[in-house]
Amino acid sequence: MDNLLELLRSRRSTRMYKDTQLSPELVEQLMKAVLMSPSSKRSNPWQFVLVDEPEKLKALSQCKKHGALFLEQAALAIVVIADPEQSDVWVEDASVASIILQLEAEDLGLGSCWIQVRRRTTEEGEDSEAYVRRVLDIPESIRVLSIVSVGVKDEVRKPFNESKMQWEKVHLNAFGHTE
Repeated sequence: MDNLLELLRSRRSTRMYKDTQLSPELVEQLMKAVLMSPSSKRSNPWQFVLVDEPEKLKALSQCKKHGALFLEQAALAIVVIADPEQSDVWVEDASVASIILQLEAEDLGLGSCWIQVRRRTTEEGEDSEAYVRRVLDIPESIRVLSIVSVGVKDEVRKPFNESKMQWEKVHLNAFGHTE
């Protein structure tokens, strides 16, 4: 990408992937970017579980009622987890890491989609975090924020339409002031 605005304009959630594996080099690039994610007081409470086994991708696609089934078709799932004992703002730190991951995927020409896990439930009513912990043997002390699906795009999405920008949500010096 030439610049950040172009990257943001072109990054759209991808829910359809080609049946193509990612090279180890691409996965390494994704991990380099995410490991450089900023965090409060450089506490780095985040960790990442990479999943590329089809059976586990299928199991993870059942982690919540809606919005995760496409994970079964992704080449890679990156489960974003964090240790709340390392940072009281682990949610924010892990969220920043999740979006850095998505931006790097887009910059590499890959598609991605954020799957919210924290505060969600499975179709059967099980807590989604508990479900993901069980599938991936994650300790109880570690929290699960999200899963980011990654793969080669099998859909074309239009770039962000700047005419839909909500400038009314930008305030100058005080709430309600736009000029």
